Amino acid sequence: MVESQIARRGIDDRYVLAAMRTVPRENFVAPALGEFAYADTALPIEESQTISQPYIVALMIEAAQVRPGDRVLEVGAGSGYAAAVLSQIADAVYAVERHPALVDAARQRCAQLGYDNVEIRVGDGTLGWPEVAPFQAILVAAGGPEVPPALKDQLAIGGRLVIPVGEEERNQELLKITRTAETAFAEENLGSVRFVPLVGKDGWPEHGRGAESSGRARRSGTPDLPHLIAGAAEALPNCDDPAFGRLFARFAEQRVVLLGEASHGTSEFYRARAAISRHLIEQHGFTILAVEADWPDAAVIDRYVRHLPRPAGLDRPFQRFPAWMWRNVEVLELVEWMRSYNRGKPAQAQVGFYGLDMYNMRGSIAAVLGYLDKVDPEAARAARERYGCLTPWQKEPSTHGRAVLSAGYHTCEEAVVAQCQELLKRQLEYAANDAGGFLDAAQNARLVAAAERYYRVMYYGGAQAWNLRDRHMFATLCHVLEARGGDKALVWVHNSHIGDARHTEMGWVRDELNLGQLCRERFGADAALIGLGTHSGTVAAASDWDGPMQVQTLRPSHPDSYECLCHATALPRFLLDLKPDGMLRRRLAQPRLERFIGVVYRPETEFASHYAEASLPQQFDAYVWLDETTALTPLARGNDAAGLADTYPFGH
Repeated sequence: MVESQIARRGIDDRYVLAAMRTVPRENFVAPALGEFAYADTALPIEESQTISQPYIVALMIEAAQVRPGDRVLEVGAGSGYAAAVLSQIADAVYAVERHPALVDAARQRCAQLGYDNVEIRVGDGTLGWPEVAPFQAILVAAGGPEVPPALKDQLAIGGRLVIPVGEEERNQELLKITRTAETAFAEENLGSVRFVPLVGKDGWPEHGRGAESSGRARRSGTPDLPHLIAGAAEALPNCDDPAFGRLFARFAEQRVVLLGEASHGTSEFYRARAAISRHLIEQHGFTILAVEADWPDAAVIDRYVRHLPRPAGLDRPFQRFPAWMWRNVEVLELVEWMRSYNRGKPAQAQVGFYGLDMYNMRGSIAAVLGYLDKVDPEAARAARERYGCLTPWQKEPSTHGRAVLSAGYHTCEEAVVAQCQELLKRQLEYAANDAGGFLDAAQNARLVAAAERYYRVMYYGGAQAWNLRDRHMFATLCHVLEARGGDKALVWVHNSHIGDARHTEMGWVRDELNLGQLCRERFGADAALIGLGTHSGTVAAASDWDGPMQVQTLRPSHPDSYECLCHATALPRFLLDLKPDGMLRRRLAQPRLERFIGVVYRPETEFASHYAEASLPQQFDAYVWLDETTALTPLARGNDAAGLADTYPFGH
């Protein structure tokens, strides 16, 4: 941790590095999170607080120039980890925390580890600890609207105060304030950070900024963000109105238009993307629709929409979990439209339907679970938990705890990889026998060459599997574009795959990448990244990986999220162009929370498991807002609820 996450990023204070090598971070997180204690990320603790990312702890202590002999105050003790690190440098550490339960736990941890120069009490951190002042260093682990006067007063001459400050609760600048004389202070900006709110007399009120701060913004003449968004937003009609798609003609010249979704189970996301796609296909010559689906399953749909013969003995597509993601009324309507559109057109003018997940991730996961269910049910339960958290920002402690790998899980690796290879072999044999198929011999060779590595990283999940999967989705897209010559592509994937990862928590914290980032790097301005979001309604999702689909009620968007800002405009639907430079883009660029729901939704842990930080205008080129949405309608076996027959391409 110290070498790769701290020293590599430029922290070179020998006292800081030595202290962080000494303090066992796993002692300051819940036992369920022990295996992630040294990860390069903040982790949740009790009372909806966090233990800061190791690098941030090191950065603040280095900036405060803590030295032996110092008396140090920490505001926001949390789990006690930063106080423990400080105790290995300073002579005396005093910490204030407003949550009594956190104080009790932090005291106990420090006592057990023998850190007897740490004293922690319950109190309002914005008032400091005047009885034991002055301090050579004060560190504040929460963001306030301004620097509390009491903390400046309690600095010794020459003392350093490091504190996040910002007009918005969770977007701040990290300031270093040095007391140069009795009434003189020097200030240095150390860059943008994101901390929990500093609550107290000279901080934020208990339940957010409230009317007082909003009034302050209005009195200053600065329009609030919802008003700025509303002023720039272009109203959209219902998704079924032909006028809906026309607003997206501005993206007609791009080679690749990527259309996202904030969940895999929302009807309006599918209908909006279908409306955009129909317009760009009909009016602007797009001929490729590439989707976040397994290649073999999508190939069945492709044959159907292009009026190609149906091979004998072909399995129905999209039968595995999560079947509802593509076996739904919304997709069936688009597929039938594509088939009608293609009728009578030459092959090169027809629109094709292509799956980007060439490695059949869900089929591979099914093979893993099926095998483990037989030989090691406990390992199977752990696997289901891990696959239920295939989002790289997952922070739910109980999920991490249940997903700790057993020894039996490791012993199954070879057999499961062999099963996945056999699964792939059967799929490629099908493709080889398909004279009208698109997947040529060269692509087969690339697939086979890389398959074993993919299956091994997929087996364990995590960042490496995420990066490898997105690289392969990008490679598949490029292969399709190459095979179709100069054709233009529409891409349907989740927001987490198309929103440039370099401007999200994925890239900032874990050096992860995604399809949108790779498209921008390859195509530049010829790639358009369009995200979609919602505030409330219902969604089709499972509670666990491989579980049954349920229609679940969405929790209203988090107060600190982009979604809440959009909801506050009171506009039901709009398109927001994020490319023009100006006040709106600059204000929106400050990182905020963004909601991501895949095929698994856990509303009871939504903040920890479905939100991540992002910079919306850097992540996307445009954003489609649909304030209230509904769950999509899955196709049932035989006949679905809407009266549509479950026939080819979705059945026999």
